[in-house]
Amino acid sequence: MQNLQNFRDYYEILGVSKDTSSEEIKKVYRRLARQYHPDLNPGNKEAEEKFKTISEAYEILSDPTKRSQYDQFSRYWKQKGFTGGKQTPKSKTWGETRTNGRSTPDVDPSEFPDFESFINQVIGVNSGQPNRSNTGSTNSDPFRSPRTKVAYTVNNPPRPTRRDIEARLSLPLEKAYQGGNERIRLEDGRSLEVTMPPAMFSGQTIRLRNQGIGGGDLYLKITVEPHPLFKLEGSNIFCQVPVTPSEATLGGQVEAPTLDGPVKMTIPPGVRSGQRFRLANKGYPAEGGKRGDQLVEIQIVTPKTLTDEERQLYEKLREIETFKPRADLI
Repeated sequence: MQNLQNFRDYYEILGVSKDTSSEEIKKVYRRLARQYHPDLNPGNKEAEEKFKTISEAYEILSDPTKRSQYDQFSRYWKQKGFTGGKQTPKSKTWGETRTNGRSTPDVDPSEFPDFESFINQVIGVNSGQPNRSNTGSTNSDPFRSPRTKVAYTVNNPPRPTRRDIEARLSLPLEKAYQGGNERIRLEDGRSLEVTMPPAMFSGQTIRLRNQGIGGGDLYLKITVEPHPLFKLEGSNIFCQVPVTPSEATLGGQVEAPTLDGPVKMTIPPGVRSGQRFRLANKGYPAEGGKRGDQLVEIQIVTPKTLTDEERQLYEKLREIETFKPRADLI
């Protein structure tokens, strides 16, 4: 199967048909990118290669012009010019073919040793094989494979020196917990949409390949913003829950907030202000798939205003109550 070794069926790689819409291709790519993203599969070379392959496929199929050119020229892979062996080049006459209103040079398939070299020439993608144009990266997609580059014209300035850069990104606690798509704007004016992993924490660095200077990498330094209710203590989450004097005295169920939404918890009768309770597995996700706990601290609060009926009941309670909290002070 030597004649197939350099052919990439981009539709098959993404698992879509040739008549799939661009919007559906985008949805499929995002799902696969999240599944195989290197940051979510550390050390998994197979996932990293899969991520590069689907990114390469999306690079072509997401661009209407490149997709049309790919569909037009991909039929040549079955021709004997791509059998993998060397052939005597034919003399070539350069002409033009109109594709989607754009001009592309006519190319003799037999001049190329494999399909990959041929399709790189007609579409303008350079994957390490020499071609007839100067190349450089203009990619602003965080999922672009480092193997794929877009062709410059010969009049463009030379490619800048490759350099890694760093940027800082502050996120609300809920967003850091859930992850998902986030649009960021860099100092050089570029705007990127990045799929962030879940359970991010302050000080974490996320690497975006090829998004630096001249094809270098971009490192996002994460800061999780302070939250008005929750405080991270390692993988545990701390919060305070206010209760009324009657709830503290009688005990029962009260509602406590969590990152997953409110939950019911039971407090015993006679609970003290400052007493803590633990909600198991309601904390922050940690390494190894484990999750911390949520620590709930009870705060007894008194009402600032009373209705006439409430005041009468409190006065009656004060007359009949037997509890003497200052007995030891006298």
